Amino acid sequence: MGMVDITDKPDTPRSAEAFGKLVLRRTTLERIQRGEVEKGDPLSAARIAGTIAAKKTWEILPFCHQIPLSSVKLELGVDEEGVWAKSSVKAIYKTGVEMEALICVTTALLTVWDMVKQYEKDEKGEYPQTKIKDVVVLSKKKGEHA
Repeated sequence: MGMVDITDKPDTPRSAEAFGKLVLRRTTLERIQRGEVEKGDPLSAARIAGTIAAKKTWEILPFCHQIPLSSVKLELGVDEEGVWAKSSVKAIYKTGVEMEALICVTTALLTVWDMVKQYEKDEKGEYPQTKIKDVVVLSKKKGEHA
């Protein structure tokens, strides 16, 4: 068990995109769109949290390498079902950045959930409708096309 030794691998352009969705109640989505979330703007907070998390992936996942990222972009939006997040991460390094892209998306969605959880709970304090779904790596590239 441990990290893969990448010492002898050359630095190469790398990129990855990831996507995920947070399913929320319609009333919560309307509250987000009207700017009426008590904790503040969840999409702005999610953008910051997702970006920070991508840069700290190596601190969260024990066998990931500390990759010097050159770009982290995070798009967030609201549709009829919930909040979606799409990340794009780039680096010139010895190993891929798909874990960074995934951590970016999932942390962003968890941040939104945290900020709106008071509106999502039922009378028992549970989340019967709220869920994160469709988390996927959309693309992973290596070399000059990354």
